Amino acid sequence: MLHEGLRLNPMHDPKSISPPALSLLRDPPRFLFFTGKGGVGKTSLACACALALADAGERVLLVSTDPASNLDEMLGVALSDRPRAVPGAPGLDALNIDPEAAADAYRRRVIAQMPADSSEADRGTVREQLSGACTTEIAAFDEFIGLLAGDADGYDHVIFDTAPTGHTLRLLSLPKAWTGFLEGNDRGASCLGPHSGLKMQEQRFQAGLQALADGGRSAIVLVTRPDAAALREAARTHDELLALGLANQRLVVNAVFRASTADDPVAVALQTLGDEALAALPDSLRGLPQDHVPLRSFDMIGLSALRDLLDPSAAPTLAAAPPASVPAEAQPLRVLADQLAQQDHGLVMVMGKGGVGKTTIAAALALALAARGKTVHLSTTDPAAHLAVTLDGSLPGLQVDRIDPVAETQRYVDKIMASRGRELDAAGRALLLEDLRSPCTEEVAVFHAFSRIVGEARSAFVVLDTAPTGHTLLLMDATGAYHRQMTREFEGSSAARIVTPLMRLQDADYTRIVLVTLPEVTPVSEAAALQDDLRRARIEPYAWVVNRSLAASGTQDPLLRARLAGEGVQMVRIAGGLARRSFVVPWVPRPPIGIASLRELVDGPA
Repeated sequence: MLHEGLRLNPMHDPKSISPPALSLLRDPPRFLFFTGKGGVGKTSLACACALALADAGERVLLVSTDPASNLDEMLGVALSDRPRAVPGAPGLDALNIDPEAAADAYRRRVIAQMPADSSEADRGTVREQLSGACTTEIAAFDEFIGLLAGDADGYDHVIFDTAPTGHTLRLLSLPKAWTGFLEGNDRGASCLGPHSGLKMQEQRFQAGLQALADGGRSAIVLVTRPDAAALREAARTHDELLALGLANQRLVVNAVFRASTADDPVAVALQTLGDEALAALPDSLRGLPQDHVPLRSFDMIGLSALRDLLDPSAAPTLAAAPPASVPAEAQPLRVLADQLAQQDHGLVMVMGKGGVGKTTIAAALALALAARGKTVHLSTTDPAAHLAVTLDGSLPGLQVDRIDPVAETQRYVDKIMASRGRELDAAGRALLLEDLRSPCTEEVAVFHAFSRIVGEARSAFVVLDTAPTGHTLLLMDATGAYHRQMTREFEGSSAARIVTPLMRLQDADYTRIVLVTLPEVTPVSEAAALQDDLRRARIEPYAWVVNRSLAASGTQDPLLRARLAGEGVQMVRIAGGLARRSFVVPWVPRPPIGIASLRELVDGPA
């Protein structure tokens, strides 16, 4: 382990090695977890820190727990669920925890533990029980916990690049949830089917929980930007982690911007927003060890850029030519609202990478539809749930709520106890209730709530703000699993034709998928990958929305103009083939909070 600064790897140029740019690298624990609101730079910082430790002579394993990982693109290497050496970075290996591969391995392990005389029908029943999203989640969790409990013994440091906050809080809560569920539970059956495979892992779960809570072995790095919403989420995450017994936290504020001149109103406004947000830093975060990282002019793609991210001497790449303008094919958001309003009802799902502004776009479109005389239900599947803060008001004809995992789980438990528990004796009801204590119950309950809201679009508009990409893909997996189960059960039946949630999502007349991105390489690549995943499920996205474009701002700040050159490349990439329809939302000096600001985002000033 490193102490008193970083050692030098003799195979690497020492220019960015000593002294460490971040205080967290001066004496880092073995396990580092990078978490935070989507789009704050978790992956960039996790990669940069992993590189710094490897360049200093340490053996480092970099792990993504995000189902929508983009480690491959940043590191320039194709990764899998097994460690792979990163070319150009001796001592650094990386992997993506693959939920589907983990689930398949978990199913095989559980089937192999069944008695040798089990019938094929019994094995088929278990396979069916292990086909849903619950199995996918617990299998991925099992991979994660194994790295904490001894599977990474050959490494000095293990760095976790996690999914956006809501998904990560769920992951970090699972060691405690599953150890509590398994304690004293020896019945051998749960929502996962026979869980003898789980029971064998109880000791590992306990070891993982202890490693997470041990400040000598682990640190949870809350990554944020100098932005009020990101800082609020960091504060909320801090409190929820404390409730889980995880007090070993640090704060890194990424992309801190300083204007090059006081004469550029865009640059001054951007710096002022950051300064005001940091001045109002929540009290709960003030006591944490802190690091600040400046905004860079380049995209975080490739080892050179990632090394420069933490190098104080790295010179900005400044644009000599004017940046490219917005392509003519891209239209304002008002046109998208008009197109959606041509129908009387339907589902509008707003999807994309965390931090791109999905909640803002969803709220703005819901308000625009209500202003056009439509009845609208605006909801969210995101555990972080920022809708209320973004809207900051109410409007006739607009219903606003969220899928609350806690409330939906209780509703689901009550429903099951009322239907299945009615005919059971006291002992049977107790066993059923114990089974429903499984952490998997939450996933099932959230899917049922999602299905209910999707169905509401038969008679009104439903605008659904979704969780960041990885969490949403798991929800899509659950939707697909349910569809397969229903079609198997009703195959050949004379019963009325069933309509599953997946079938509604595949119906282009019923559902409009809106992909939101920023004009930056990583969000665009992730939106493209999400589009490919949707198309494999025969769901065709309706439109792309490019949010917070600086192209029309007129800024002359050298660093911002350098970033605008990259923005132009991404605009052409989107309009030139990725999107069937593209719409652009310009950058505004103040985040659009409240009904008036959101309306202006669509229809312009009143």
